[in-house]
Amino acid sequence: MKLEEIIDVIGKYDCNLVEITGGEPLLQKEIYALIDLLLSKKYEILVETNGTQNIDLISNKVTRIMDIKTPGSNEMDSFDPKNINRLQSKDEVKFVICDRADYEWSKKNIIQNDLTNKAKVLFSPLAGKLDPAMLCQWILSDNLNVQFQIQLHKIIWPEDEKGR
Repeated sequence: MKLEEIIDVIGKYDCNLVEITGGEPLLQKEIYALIDLLLSKKYEILVETNGTQNIDLISNKVTRIMDIKTPGSNEMDSFDPKNINRLQSKDEVKFVICDRADYEWSKKNIIQNDLTNKAKVLFSPLAGKLDPAMLCQWILSDNLNVQFQIQLHKIIWPEDEKGR
């Protein structure tokens, strides 16, 4: 779709919040033009990124939601650790937790990088792999300063219709 077509589709909804996600949006060459266009039309924008690209290239008017890949994801090597120091207080950092080992690793990462003082920290149980109640129990037992979040898109949309 062309940028104006995207704006037309978005404009059909009575909402001023747009979240850009899917794969890695920062690899799309027109992402920055889309962000600028949405900002000019007074939209609030969230960009969800896997942390492989420099998040400083995103306008500081945008809330950045950055995944930090856990050991259970088998994708840890793709993350750019410099992005941790690029975080702003309105940004969010998300850990998708697969098991207790991921939880402990994430907790250690939060402490080592002082993440709760840099951004909002979110913990999500991996859908179908970790019981959400179990993750909540661990968070509460440790009095961990994180926000619990369920991957709602995996509950709302069947796999073949996700995000449509």
